[in-house]
Amino acid sequence: MFSTVRYFIKTSIIFLLIGILTGLYMSISKYILNIGYSQELISAHTHIILVGSVMMMIMGVALWFFPRADKDDKKYNPDLILSTYWIMTISTALRFIFQVSANFFLSDVLRKLIAISTIFQVLAMILFFYSMWGRIRPVGSQFREAKGEKF
Repeated sequence: MFSTVRYFIKTSIIFLLIGILTGLYMSISKYILNIGYSQELISAHTHIILVGSVMMMIMGVALWFFPRADKDDKKYNPDLILSTYWIMTISTALRFIFQVSANFFLSDVLRKLIAISTIFQVLAMILFFYSMWGRIRPVGSQFREAKGEKF
């Protein structure tokens, strides 16, 4: 497993832990302290788990598991993949921070920062899968399928 894959997977695990701890805080806040929380915290919790953890795990495993890029593949670029890792990590962390902050005080500036960080998350995912597109191909299975094998 090479470095960029490890970055995606380990960051995914860190985001999962942050999400679990956020859920713990939400549970204590609501059921023990009786103070509750806003929709912003629900969104931050859900988002850090689904995008930060699940999506980054998918990206890391895809990068590790899919066949190597063909030598003539012009879309695949390891530097672009590493850049998407950093864009995704920073924008996900910032969105989480901004949304948790919005749980306590929501301002127009925070609303804009949440939207901007979301745009960067979407950009990172588009760039990642654009670069990975050529790696989504049959490697040997097309021959077995042609012989009638079912999967």
